[in-house]
Order: sequence, then structure tokens, then C-alpha cells
Amino acid sequence: MTTDTKEMKYGEREIAEGQLITFPNPRVGRRYDVSITLPEFTCKCPFSGYPDFATIYITYVPDERVVELKALKLYINSYRDRYISHEESANQILDDFVAACDPLEVTVKADFTPRGNVHTVVEVRHQK
Repeated sequence: MTTDTKEMKYGEREIAEGQLITFPNPRVGRRYDVSITLPEFTCKCPFSGYPDFATIYITYVPDERVVELKALKLYINSYRDRYISHEESANQILDDFVAACDPLEVTVKADFTPRGNVHTVVEVRHQK
């Protein structure tokens, strides 16, 4: 069996086509926290091209919409080939999350694996 390496695999297509999807909050009016951990975040350093690895933590209080988790996973995986700084990746994730589900409040924390003896944690917030 041979594999054509020029053809996109189904997972690559899903990631490339992926976008954040939401659904109606089943408990509008009740404040509750949703905490999501995404331990396999990767992107590339815009200066060196070296890979960066992080765990992304998203904690939010939904308003009228809740994020769909598979769509969030695919969205996060779309960063793997992007040349983007630690700071910009956390801020872009926050901006896209707010645009998709307009939560009452949300915190995105990007905890990057140390590289070259440097450990970076970027935490950004939004509140209505």
C-alpha cells in the first residue's frame, strides 16, 4: 500500500476547515464556570521556526452560547504550523473565543513548556 504524501489526510482537512462552533447555553441566567484543558497545543516560534509546546487552559462563564469541544480541539490544532509568539497566540485564542461565543467572562492561560531554560506563561482575560 502506498500513500500519496501530497494529498491532505482527513484530519488535516478537518483542522484546515475547522472553526469555533457554539450551541445554546442550556442554563442561561445561571452563572457557572466551564474549565477546559488543552494539553497538546503547538505552534512555531516566529523568529527561529522551532516548535513551541503549551497547555492551554480556558475558563469561562457562558452567556447565551457554549463552545463545542471537538470544534475547539480542531481550532487549537490549527496553530501547529503557525509562526506566532506566545503572547500573540494567547491573545488570538481569546479574541476568537470571544467572537464565537461572547461569554460573560473568559480567561485563557497559555503555559508553555520551557525551552532554553525559559518558562513562559501568558494569561489574558475578557469580561463583559
